[in-house]
Amino acid sequence: MAEELKIAEGGKREKYTLLYRQIEAMRECESDSIALMANAAAMIHSTFGFWWTGFYRVIGNELVLGPFQGPLACTRIAFGRGVCGTAWKERTTQVVPDVEQFPGHIACSSASKSEIVVPIMDNGTVKAVLDIDSEHYSTFDATDKEWLEKIATLL
Repeated sequence: MAEELKIAEGGKREKYTLLYRQIEAMRECESDSIALMANAAAMIHSTFGFWWTGFYRVIGNELVLGPFQGPLACTRIAFGRGVCGTAWKERTTQVVPDVEQFPGHIACSSASKSEIVVPIMDNGTVKAVLDIDSEHYSTFDATDKEWLEKIATLL
């Protein structure tokens, strides 16, 4: 079992390495943040097959739905509310193995079981968050956190 985990983890790192390079190359050709978010969401989503992959942009005092891949989503989230609002407020990545155990979780879809939310910073200010949901428990780990934070720096 431990050997299978090492092999799977190695494959995940390889996928993230390639994905990072692709997004980095895309960024060199495109400067519009919405276009970058749209393609990044599609690339992450298709690479890993997550349930929902997308962005919420900080507009005023709330997060507003941005480009995404997956089913219908919540359109506005208040500062500090749910996993996304908490990532914005605390300016830190939130890795949630079971969303039902997260205080104040916003259930946009009952199919979502685990979640990772990465703040996208610009000069110390959160400008958006990258939100990824899985229909399985405990999907996200330290590897996802590390690489998604690296990807966030590109955006």
